[in-house]
Amino acid sequence: MAPSPAALLIRPGAALEGTTTLLGLTLERRLALAARRAGFGLVRGGGESDALPEGRMRLVAVTTDLVPRVSFFKALLAMPLEPEVVTRAGAAVLAETDLGAEVAAVLERGAAEAGAEAGEPAGSFLLRARADLPAAERWLLRGLIKDEDGFMSRHVERKISLAITRLLAGTRVTPNAMTLVSVAFGLAGAPFFLSERPAMELVGALLILAHSILDGCDGELARVKFQESRWGGILDFWGDNVVHVAVFLAMSVGWSRTIGASWPLLLGASAAAGTILSALFVYRTTMTGKKSGPLFTSVVAKERASRVSRLADALARRDFIYLVVILSAFGKARWFLALAAVGSPAFFAVLVLASVLGRRLERRLV
Repeated sequence: MAPSPAALLIRPGAALEGTTTLLGLTLERRLALAARRAGFGLVRGGGESDALPEGRMRLVAVTTDLVPRVSFFKALLAMPLEPEVVTRAGAAVLAETDLGAEVAAVLERGAAEAGAEAGEPAGSFLLRARADLPAAERWLLRGLIKDEDGFMSRHVERKISLAITRLLAGTRVTPNAMTLVSVAFGLAGAPFFLSERPAMELVGALLILAHSILDGCDGELARVKFQESRWGGILDFWGDNVVHVAVFLAMSVGWSRTIGASWPLLLGASAAAGTILSALFVYRTTMTGKKSGPLFTSVVAKERASRVSRLADALARRDFIYLVVILSAFGKARWFLALAAVGSPAFFAVLVLASVLGRRLERRLV
């Protein structure tokens, strides 16, 4: 049975005005966008002006004192309710019922009373004073860390990228603009690997590291400001792979020029070919059918997860960049190219194997 439609009423809070800005969005606009992303069909407030029609629906009222994640609203939609008002911190929920002015008034009072309750339910942060805004910012930013992040990405790169995102959230800089900036840093770093001098290689490696850090900012901005788009995901995905191919080719040309032989070009071709094949495979198998949500989170669809697919995900982490930095400091970036010439095609083979095993698992479950 299809669920009844859900409506959201956004009411002024007691602590802060709804026009107060938090990471580039007003409090009421953030509520409206999070509710839309969670699946609410009707929203009133936060710049939305949907009319509340007659009929049965789940009705939710929230105050602008509440800072939500999308998961909070999804939980409100899924929670079992009796036909009476249920209050949570900053929100009041009414099960599927006939909508009318009296019901809306009851919900508004319930949301206002709930706003004064202590503690935040999972997926939300309750503001009690303007002094809580910095803590709410930190809470929202922590929610941008992905489970798929590698160790160094989580403990080093994310700390830097989140600080940059916090500065940029209130500006007009878009996620796609950050993607282009990130790609520009990566492509700028590639020519430095044409040199055999350690200082030049190290500059190139640091530019590649900057590319990796800034590459986290585009997704963070998109998620925190609800600006995720399919085009943005495609630009980010292929931008990364263009940078990787450019670096491999530059390393191979630099190595070939240094020793006066052509065989390093074969290593560059192998690494680049493996990268391109892997990218095409991932794009075709996990990204072409997605119309909403994050475009790319895993190299193999989760419903086809296996030990091999988890290995593929682990190999896809970007912690290898730190190995490039260390080797470059000693003028040995070419060693990484030798590893990539073998590892990149091998990674493609692991992807294919993971997909085959995933399809077998699907057939068993059907």
